[in-house]
Amino acid sequence: MTARDSEVWDGIVTLHGRVEHELARAVQRRHGIGLSEYRALCRLAVAEDGELRMQELADLIGLNQSSVSRLVARLEAAGLTRRAHCPKDRRGVYTVITEEGRAVQEKASPTYHETLHEALGAAAEDRDLGPLVAVLRT
Repeated sequence: MTARDSEVWDGIVTLHGRVEHELARAVQRRHGIGLSEYRALCRLAVAEDGELRMQELADLIGLNQSSVSRLVARLEAAGLTRRAHCPKDRRGVYTVITEEGRAVQEKASPTYHETLHEALGAAAEDRDLGPLVAVLRT
């Protein structure tokens, strides 16, 4: 790894942290759900039959198995998802988005996209992060 690689990576980490903070704050404040919950609902909303195996969901949103289990438990408690067992393999557990979960995801989506655009726009004005945002937007 070169010094330049390290600088680029540090910029990515900084940009990611700033954007994630803004997204999490907006989604929580306006819709009462966490960013991971929102992302899980998004993945489930576009999945075939609105369902994913727990491990698939974990991989798609970047969580480990334990974290995704806790996340799904919160979504279930809120009525946004439900669990289902694989008909071919009763050990296989799926999480399935509910109609209420779809409604929450659809309502939160404009907030997410607006906040993402604003956060990237603010970062684009930053002397250090602006060039990185420009590359990412091309």
